[in-house]
Amino acid sequence: MVNTSRSDVSPRPCFMHPRCAPHQHSSTLKIGIAIAITKYLRNKKKANETTTESSLKSSQGNYRVHKGEVNSKWSGLYKFTKEEIERAINYASIRIYLGSGSAGQVYQGVLPSGQLVAIKHIHKTAMSGSFMREVDQLSKVRHPNLVCLFGYCDEEGDQYLVYEYCANGNLAQSLLRSDSVLPWETRVKILRDCASVLRFLHTHPDGCIVHRDIKLTNILLTENQVPKLADFGLAKMLEMEETKVFTDVRGTIGYMDPEYITHSKLTCSSDIYSFGVVALQLLSGRKVIELDIVARDSLTKKAKDVVSGKKPLEEFIDPRVRDDVIIEDFVLILKIAVLCVASSSVGRPTIKDVFEEMDKALRNTTIKTKVRKEMNAANLIGQYAKVLDV
Repeated sequence: MVNTSRSDVSPRPCFMHPRCAPHQHSSTLKIGIAIAITKYLRNKKKANETTTESSLKSSQGNYRVHKGEVNSKWSGLYKFTKEEIERAINYASIRIYLGSGSAGQVYQGVLPSGQLVAIKHIHKTAMSGSFMREVDQLSKVRHPNLVCLFGYCDEEGDQYLVYEYCANGNLAQSLLRSDSVLPWETRVKILRDCASVLRFLHTHPDGCIVHRDIKLTNILLTENQVPKLADFGLAKMLEMEETKVFTDVRGTIGYMDPEYITHSKLTCSSDIYSFGVVALQLLSGRKVIELDIVARDSLTKKAKDVVSGKKPLEEFIDPRVRDDVIIEDFVLILKIAVLCVASSSVGRPTIKDVFEEMDKALRNTTIKTKVRKEMNAANLIGQYAKVLDV
C-alpha cells in the first residue's frame, strides 16, 4: 500500500523539468556569483595592502612612509624624497662622513624612527648605469652577509642609496686599528661568511653575479662583527655565460684578476682572485688598506714561497694573533688563498670548494679555541690554588 503522507508528496524542484523554477534558480545563482566576486576582490585588495606594508616594514625596520613611496619595479624598496634624505643626513650639526664607494661618498643618517643608516650620494660624474645597476641588483638579492638596501632617491639630478648601518666600519679599519686586535677566530669567520655570500651570488638562479670589487674596504662589519659585502656599483650579471669581455675594466687594481686586467675577460673566477688577496691580508695583517700591483705581487709571492717551503710559516703570520692562531687552519686557509690568486682562472678553485674549506677551518678553529680557553682557565685556577696554599 502506497504511503501518501504530506511529507512524501511535497513537490521537489527538478531543474531538468520544464515546469520547475529555472528562473528563480538562475537569479539566485547570479547573486551568489556576484557576492563571491566582491569578496574575492576585497580580499585581494587587502592582501596586496598587507604585502606592501609588510615589504616596507621588513626593508626599513620601524620607518613609516610619509612623502615617499614603495617603488613597484624594485620590490620592497622605499623611494625617499630629497627632502627626507637631506633631513636624515643633517640630523646633527655637521654631516658625519663614513667613507666613499666606487661611485660616491657615504654619510651617516638617521630616519624619523631613530634608526641609523648609511646614505651614499652618487657622484654626478660616475657612470649613469652605476646607480641603476646597484639598485637593481640589491633589490633582487637578499643574504645575511649582503648589506641591506632600504631605499633610494632619484630627484632633481641627485641620486642617493640608503643602506643599513654597520657600526664597526669596514674590514680594513678593524684590521689596522691600533687600539684593538681582530681575533683569529673572528678573521676565520669573516672569511667563511664572505665565501658564503660569494657562493650565493655566483650560483644565483638568474646567473653568476660578479661583484668586481671585492676588497677590505668593501666588507663592512656590524656591531657583532658580522661581515656585510657592500658597494654593488660595479656588479655585473653574467647570466648563463661563462665569460664576458668588457671595454670598461673597473675595480681596484691590487685586487683585480690579472686576466680581467689584461684581456678584459670577466668571469665568476675574477671574484675568487680578489677573495684570495683579502684572505692573504687577513692572514698576514698586511698594513695596506688598498693594494697596488707591486704590493699585491709582493704579498702573493711571499705566500707562495711559504707554501712551497722556501720561507718559514712564521714570517707570514700576523704577529698580533700569533699566540691565538690554530696552525692547521692557518695552513689550510693559506693554501686555498694561494690557489685563489693563481694568475690563470683555470687553476683557481670554485666558490663551492672555497666555502667548504673555509667552513671546515672555522669549525675546527672554533672547537680548538674553546678547548684552549678552557685549558688556560684551568691553569689559571691551578696557579691561584698554589698561591693560596702558600
